[in-house]
Amino acid sequence: MTAANNTPTSTKKNYPGHVPVPPTFSDPFEHRAFLKFRLAQAYRIFAKYGYDEGVAGHITVRDPIKLNCYWVNPWGVHFKLIQPELLLLVDHEGKIQDKESGPFRFLNRAAYMIHSAVHEARPDIVCAAHSHTTYAKAFGTLGVPLDPITQDSCAFYEDHALYSEFRGIVQDREEGIAIATALGSKKAVILQNHGILVATKSIESTVFFFISMEKCCQVQMIADQAAAARGQRPQLIDPENAAETRRLLGSEIGGWFNGVPEFQLLEHEEGDKFKYMPVDKENL
Repeated sequence: MTAANNTPTSTKKNYPGHVPVPPTFSDPFEHRAFLKFRLAQAYRIFAKYGYDEGVAGHITVRDPIKLNCYWVNPWGVHFKLIQPELLLLVDHEGKIQDKESGPFRFLNRAAYMIHSAVHEARPDIVCAAHSHTTYAKAFGTLGVPLDPITQDSCAFYEDHALYSEFRGIVQDREEGIAIATALGSKKAVILQNHGILVATKSIESTVFFFISMEKCCQVQMIADQAAAARGQRPQLIDPENAAETRRLLGSEIGGWFNGVPEFQLLEHEEGDKFKYMPVDKENL
């Protein structure tokens, strides 16, 4: 595992000095091991923030070897207990890959229906996360997108969508496709009466933008309530500045960089960092 040195010129200009960049891998099996380790960490970060809701919610990551497959949690295991060896490798047809998957072969049907559609529609996406978080659920009942009222909410300016249908628990492929269609080329979608879904090119950026969007939903409702008490509306950031702020804060590298500290903190708290143990590739 090495740090990439091909930092885009625009990134160097916007963030002068030494700019950390995502690691690169020459060995796809080491890459797979790292993504599994990181994904399990992401679940435990969600648990720390209280983003669990019984057995609902899921985060997936595209496998770097079997590109038509993604890793997901076994259904019914608490987010805080997720470890790399428990993860399931599932293809776009919902088939659990026997050799690679963990021992608990219980797949959340809604996770399969939503994430398979998103990963198929967006081959650029590496990681997608969906859960029923408190403020996203509450804000989602309003049936409106986030306004650019703060620097943080500008990260989602014209880069999130609204899926305004709710047809119960996602049980069929058509509903998953409808959600993926609503997401389009954006990085997030508010699911009305349901929650949010965030999908990006790294686990770190997905985790960061998910946390940020949940907070933005909270701030939007607080601001709306405070403004209404004064007979006002929250002041919007003008389109030009909102777009420029999104270009910086809402970029993929910006999301990755902002997300990394969450994993650093978890590693400090748990005392566990990624260590690659070479595998027997002939049996995979």
